[in-house]
Amino acid sequence: MALRCVAAHFINPFRKIDNIKNSATSPLRTGQNYRQLFHRELQKDQRDFNHVTEDALQNTSLLKQVVPIAPPPSLDEITSLYQFLQNSHKLVVLTGAGISTESGIPDYRSPNGAYSTGFKPITHQEFMRSERSQKRYWARSYVGWKKFLHAEPGPTHTAIAKLRLRGYVYDIITQNVDRLHHQAGDNAFELHGTTHEVICLNCSNITSRKEFQNRIKELNPEWALAVEDMEKGTGISSPGMQQRPDGDIEIDESFWQGRLQIPTCEWCDGVLKPNVVLFGDNLPKSRTEESLNMINEADALLVLGSSLMVLSAFRLAKTAHEAGKPIVIINIGATRADKLAKLKIECRTGEVLSRVINHGSLALPAP
Repeated sequence: MALRCVAAHFINPFRKIDNIKNSATSPLRTGQNYRQLFHRELQKDQRDFNHVTEDALQNTSLLKQVVPIAPPPSLDEITSLYQFLQNSHKLVVLTGAGISTESGIPDYRSPNGAYSTGFKPITHQEFMRSERSQKRYWARSYVGWKKFLHAEPGPTHTAIAKLRLRGYVYDIITQNVDRLHHQAGDNAFELHGTTHEVICLNCSNITSRKEFQNRIKELNPEWALAVEDMEKGTGISSPGMQQRPDGDIEIDESFWQGRLQIPTCEWCDGVLKPNVVLFGDNLPKSRTEESLNMINEADALLVLGSSLMVLSAFRLAKTAHEAGKPIVIINIGATRADKLAKLKIECRTGEVLSRVINHGSLALPAP
């Protein structure tokens, strides 16, 4: 069955709910719970969708969605968020992996995230433990980087950039390492660093990831060519590559063990690692202090697409709460700071922000 035919079997529940909202006899206007209605429509569509053959499903992205399914925001939620933005004069936005799922980059903790497949990201301790671990990381990341690099800002990145241009956002702190905020025009503070840079563990010299990728290719021309053939499907059988949130990718061990050479620092011959805080590593003290200073200067905090399970992020929400600053969280699923929030909206961040920027005076162009 062709992709077009498969897609036709799955009716978009978001569009159906919007149509019901706009109807003069809309049950949403007469008090019926819109979330119950959403899930009823979703279940009905799912029953229809199950008639599609397994072979067809395997050829589409519908079998495993990157962005979790969630109901659309209610009018009350949009209005509350609008008022929150209007009342804040120094709003800090804290973003997590959930906003980049809209750009095709998987997160970790959502229902469709990397953890749901049993994936465990490499830890700082594991990376430091042996040359084999470093080869394993860089081999997979070399392949994954090409797809990671082609990701474009999603609706959340775009909406935040517009809000900042219009004066509604004072600062942006991101847990993400993908630099999509920068592509959208925002110089966000990168709490956990970025995969776009490589750092020497000995002399701390920083080089661009693009340069590092080129050096791997120069050192391993036959290996790099084999990777390209594998990606095109013209080489040996594919080991089943799968994209990961940090740009890493699953790749068969036979493709890196033994023959792969990893570049060292051009200044001191030291070991190179991505300029990110890997799991199990400590946040640099300077970054901790700077992010806390941003929270201290703020008068409110908006959390987007983050479960706040990582201490470095939760600490920021806790600091804001202890200072009596209002917190709004938009995230699908529970977060570590749900009890601290003034408002919690369980919807796709891009869908919420795309609607709120067209609400009231937010729709006005920047001065």
